[in-house]
Amino acid sequence: MEIGEKIKFLRLANNLTQEELGYRCELTKGYISMIEKDKTSPSIATLKYILEALGTNLADFFADEEQEKVVFGGDDYAVKQDAELKNEICWLIPNAQKNEMEPILVTIEPGGRTYPDNPHEGEETGYVLEGTVMIHIGKNAYKAKKGESFLINPGKPHYISNDGKRPAKLLWISTPPSF
Repeated sequence: MEIGEKIKFLRLANNLTQEELGYRCELTKGYISMIEKDKTSPSIATLKYILEALGTNLADFFADEEQEKVVFGGDDYAVKQDAELKNEICWLIPNAQKNEMEPILVTIEPGGRTYPDNPHEGEETGYVLEGTVMIHIGKNAYKAKKGESFLINPGKPHYISNDGKRPAKLLWISTPPSF
């Protein structure tokens, strides 16, 4: 991003006109316009005044913006296998516990189950990708098969089991993160 474009972005984010910014920096509207169009370059001292008027400083203005990661692949996943419960949990988004939701991919072998989850705030939803599972909520159990989704209000203890003869795989999303 060019300096002028960045200054214009900050000016607009602060709901200032070129005239208002110029007034705050003792510069003309025309000079601000020329800077924003990259037709002139301000001195370091002038740039410092402009940035102060826009609520930032030289260091932050020129800091490289870290590119937000949007797409994740196998190298990003964390996988945990639990031989006792006969399941595998794959965290699809690194550090998802800092987000408002956490998606995991769960594979449950025949006779396996997820770890029982105690009541908590939020919601959990899932989609069965392969096989059939039983969703246990309190004393009730609900069957979900490939192509079906489920919604858990986690106010009661809950877990998912695979009573079938084939592995089951499901996408499970929790808000807030709890896995």
